[in-house]
Amino acid sequence: MMPDSFSARWTGFLFLAVTSIGWAVNYAAIKILLREWPPLFSRGVAGVAAAIILAGVAVALGESLRIPRRAIVPLLFAAFTNVFAWMSFSTMALNYLAVSEAILLVYTMPIWATLFSWPILGERPHLRDIAALLLGLSGLIVLLSAHGIALGPDKLIGVALALASAVLFALGGVMMKSPLPVAPTALVAWQVGLGCSPMVLLGLLFEHPHLGAITANGWTVLIYMAVGPMGICYLTWFAALRRLPAATAAIGTLAVPIISVIAAAILLGEPLGIREALAMALTLAGVALELQKPKSPMPEVE
Repeated sequence: MMPDSFSARWTGFLFLAVTSIGWAVNYAAIKILLREWPPLFSRGVAGVAAAIILAGVAVALGESLRIPRRAIVPLLFAAFTNVFAWMSFSTMALNYLAVSEAILLVYTMPIWATLFSWPILGERPHLRDIAALLLGLSGLIVLLSAHGIALGPDKLIGVALALASAVLFALGGVMMKSPLPVAPTALVAWQVGLGCSPMVLLGLLFEHPHLGAITANGWTVLIYMAVGPMGICYLTWFAALRRLPAATAAIGTLAVPIISVIAAAILLGEPLGIREALAMALTLAGVALELQKPKSPMPEVE
C-alpha cells in the first residue's frame, strides 16, 4: 500500500507541474492573441476547439461520451466553477482592475480551497499547510507589491469578479474529489465544452470580434491554447486532484503566476529582476515545503 500511495502522490505532483507550466505560459499566449481578438471570445473559441479535440481523444480511447442522467447537474456545476467562472470572471475583472490587482485577488484561490477542504472533505489544515500557503502568498505579494490595490467605487465590480473566480474555482476543485460516473477524458471534454461555449456567445454579443483580424501568429497561439492549457492541462489538473489533497493541489498552482513572469520575460520582453526572483524563491519554497509533508492516506485513484 505504501509504495502505491507514494507513487500516486508523486505522479500527482508531476501532473500538477505540467498543469502549472502550461497555464503559466498561457498568460503570455493570451496577451499575444488579445492584440487580435477580445478576451472572452478568444478563450471561448480555444476552449470549444479543445473540447472537440478531447472528445475525439475520448472516443479513440474507447470512452463513452454519454452522460448519465444523475450526473448532468453535477457536471454543469463543475463546468461552471472549474471552467466558466475561473476563466470568464477573471477575464472580465481586467476591465475594472490592473492586471496585477486582478491576479493577486484571483490567486487567493488556495486560501478558499484550504477552507473548503475542511468542512467538505474533512482535511483539516496543519501547521505545515499554513506555513506553505503563507510562503506562497508572500511570493505573490512581493511580485505584485509595485502596484497596491486601491479600492474605490469604480473597482468594486472588478474585485467581486476576481474573488468570485477564485472562490468558485476552489470550490469546484474540492467538489471534484467525488468523481462523476463519466470516463475521465470524456468528462474533461464535457466540462471544457460546456464551460467555454457561453464565452463564445457572450463574446459575439458584447465584444463584437472582427473574425478576419487574426493572423498566422494568432492562429499559432490559438492552436497552442486549445491543445495545451485548455486541453492537456485540464486533463492533468483533474488527474492531480484525484491523487493529491485539494489544498495541496491548490498551493501548487501558486507557481503559475511566477512561471508566467518568466514566460512573459522570454516571449514578450517584460521585466524580470530582483523582485521577480525573490517572489519566485518564496513561492517555490512554499511548494517545496508542501512536498515534504508527511505522507497521508491517498484518495482512491480510478
